[in-house]
Amino acid sequence: MFHIGDKAVYPGHGVGVIEAIETKRISGKEQSFYILRFVDNGMTIMVPEDNVESAGLRTVIRKIEVRKVIGILKDREGTLDNQTWNRRYREYMEKINKGSIYEIAEVLRDLHLLRAEKELSFGEKKIMDMAKTLLVKELAIAKDVKESNILKEIHTIFGA
Repeated sequence: MFHIGDKAVYPGHGVGVIEAIETKRISGKEQSFYILRFVDNGMTIMVPEDNVESAGLRTVIRKIEVRKVIGILKDREGTLDNQTWNRRYREYMEKINKGSIYEIAEVLRDLHLLRAEKELSFGEKKIMDMAKTLLVKELAIAKDVKESNILKEIHTIFGA
């Protein structure tokens, strides 16, 4: 599925580069692993080739898919529920950890809409920053532009 040099997205951590594909013997069984080094912090993880789908490892979205993400960010139909902040926090973290860029865009949009209504909790602010960082990095790679361009676009959408 992936080759050395491919960019891939790992849920909750963002974009990395497949640096190697290694075979290791674990419990007497040979297994192939993708060695993924994250672009922003240099951290490296090993993802078993057999578990790519369950781990949520996926390719970076294509340039044409960026429009859908921007559409989600611009959509003001997001529902602001009256859940407690910790329940929202859990739901947002679940969405981020699934690794779907569309769900991450929903989290960022919903938190921006919520922030317009009331003060965000410390945890919600951290999630908003995390969602923004994950989105900016992937969208910049998908569009082949600087991260600062994506940040400007997001700030324009939310008027911040």
